[in-house]
Amino acid sequence: MFSIGTDIIKTKRVKKLIDSKGDAFLNKIFTAKEITYCNSNSNPYLHFSGKYAAKESIKKALLSNSIVKSISLKKIEILNNKDKSPYVSIKSLKNLKFNISVSHEKKYAIAFALIEK
Repeated sequence: MFSIGTDIIKTKRVKKLIDSKGDAFLNKIFTAKEITYCNSNSNPYLHFSGKYAAKESIKKALLSNSIVKSISLKKIEILNNKDKSPYVSIKSLKNLKFNISVSHEKKYAIAFALIEK
């Protein structure tokens, strides 16, 4: 069985949330590893936007086929390989194969998820 999800977000929205809520927002949505990675790049808000879109696309794919009834965005971890390609880690879910594609530019971040069960 395959399940898909997609999400697009305005990067300005994420930047405003980071600027206004700071660590409260970051720590609610992102793991320590994600925060460290995003902050290690120039324009961290672009990377936070991409990870946010990726988390939302994974969540939509999980919910659309009732793989889970609910999941918080923080439980969905979007990490990066040495070549900076993204991958998904969800410690509470086994026997699933996650594929994720993320892209971001000045105004938007978009992600597409495919889950194989």
